[in-house]
Amino acid sequence: MPDYCLTPSELEQIDRLIETAIDEDLQNQNDLTTHSLVPESAQGTIQIVGREPGTLAGAAIAERIFSRYGQQNIKFHPLLKDGDALIPGTVIAEVSGSMQSILTLERTVLNFLTLLSGTATLTRRFVDAVKQTQCQILETRKTLPGLRAAQKFAVRCGGGTNHRIGLYDAVLIKDNHLAWLKTRSDDYLAEAVREARSHVASGVIVEIEVDTIEQLRSVLPSDPDIVLMDNMTNEQLKEGVQLRDELNQRVLLEASGGVTLTTVGAIAETSVDRISVGALTHSAPAIDIGFDWSGIVSSSLDGSSN
Repeated sequence: MPDYCLTPSELEQIDRLIETAIDEDLQNQNDLTTHSLVPESAQGTIQIVGREPGTLAGAAIAERIFSRYGQQNIKFHPLLKDGDALIPGTVIAEVSGSMQSILTLERTVLNFLTLLSGTATLTRRFVDAVKQTQCQILETRKTLPGLRAAQKFAVRCGGGTNHRIGLYDAVLIKDNHLAWLKTRSDDYLAEAVREARSHVASGVIVEIEVDTIEQLRSVLPSDPDIVLMDNMTNEQLKEGVQLRDELNQRVLLEASGGVTLTTVGAIAETSVDRISVGALTHSAPAIDIGFDWSGIVSSSLDGSSN
């Protein structure tokens, strides 16, 4: 199993996201319930446990939350790493130290783990469904606001491949861009690729969306890096692959639109290079993960902890 690491850019974004999540809960104040009931000196150990089958994502983020926002004596001992399989009852990590810190951070940690493991789990199911082919599974920009870096990391943990990060790092010429260009030129598809190439740095990916074989035939000579074949039948996808092989083998073909676990295998068998699936990030159900207390060192309530 490869090691799935957060990039420096992702870490920067996720640190801001963690700060937002903590602020939602605390607003620079105390956890009223925990500080009312649990003395500052109380120590304990919890196990973070997976309660249903899936793929883990977010363990590194959980460790980061405890290290940045827990008291200094918090110890995080991972037993699984991101990308590992979850079996019901699997212990993901053990956390020891201040009960106040553990209880205060519990929901923030679980929110990340359950959401991201859900994305990784759904991604793994799609990846497994096409494993007999060379096809890659990618997410889209249909991410939850603010969570893109974390969700794209989770897709990698599930064995998927990341699409562009945002609007700034690659060109994707979609139908509404083309609707504008269509009013200016009969050769609007090829012109769109040429215009994009003339405005971006060398090496920036230029992708364009088509929804007919005729459009694909028209755009291949302009040499885009990727052509997105949107909402086409499997027969059209096969025809598109044959046409690409005849006219411009350098171009990658990507299928998208209404892709499900039921249909993705047959789509991959058309020999397209990539399949993008919006559901990976906008519709993945959360995975059930919880905190189980494994040991508590009692401390008397003396009022000083409030």
